[in-house]
Amino acid sequence: MADLEGLFAQLDARYGDASARIERANLSAEDLVPAFWTQLAGRGSVRSFAPAPPPLAQLELLAGLALAAPTKSDLQQRDIIIVTDAQQMSALKDILSDQAWVEGAPALIVFCGNHRRQRSLHELRGHAFANDHLDAFFNASVDAAIALTAFVLAAEAAGLGTCPISAIRNRAQEASDLLDLSDLVFPVAALAVGRPLEPSEPSLRLPLSATIHHDRFRDEEAGETIAAYDQRRAESQPYEQERFASECVPVEDYGWSEDKARQYSRPERADFGRFIRRKGFRLD
Repeated sequence: MADLEGLFAQLDARYGDASARIERANLSAEDLVPAFWTQLAGRGSVRSFAPAPPPLAQLELLAGLALAAPTKSDLQQRDIIIVTDAQQMSALKDILSDQAWVEGAPALIVFCGNHRRQRSLHELRGHAFANDHLDAFFNASVDAAIALTAFVLAAEAAGLGTCPISAIRNRAQEASDLLDLSDLVFPVAALAVGRPLEPSEPSLRLPLSATIHHDRFRDEEAGETIAAYDQRRAESQPYEQERFASECVPVEDYGWSEDKARQYSRPERADFGRFIRRKGFRLD
């Protein structure tokens, strides 16, 4: 069984309020899962890898495990592309080049939303497709994201390190062309996989009091919560440099909220909607 004290130590380190939020006294041995809980509580992304890639058979096995994850209405609108060809790998790393660390990734996996398969069923069976609106894109996106999460957890349980890369959507058309993605198939995220060179450092998260709700959503104390979270992160995981430092007025209390606000103060992926429409989706 997982060590309950150790598990809550991990959760408190990440959230700051797990012991205060979750009533440990109400947890029985039957509620606990072996060490995986502690591993999950302390996990983090890896961006520094040993150069040798995992065996292809292991990556295929992990993909098989990932595709066992839940899928909306059994539609199975997600596919996984394992990149092994050296030329393909080099071209994909060029597409992801704004993430400098990706150059050292020994293996790259691409998770795709695949709505083409569903449309082909309608063509095959002679039924009209009556749901040509935003939900079609949304379902395939979520299916791919669920499979990505399952792959990450399976890989990390095997001692591998991973890091999702949403930057593939910065150049979605180039990625689509490189990977020969059909209409109604699109990249959701890439994933770096390999043996970590050093243990990952878990990122602190917002407190559970801000992100776990009972019965109804509430955010009355959002400002105070974020200010306290900024301070907690600054004390243990300060940012090494300010984002867009040359263009923004320096602030003394630079932290998570300032960094995220600056990140989305610039246009990003403004052409992604056009790309998705070119792929054949209506987003009404």
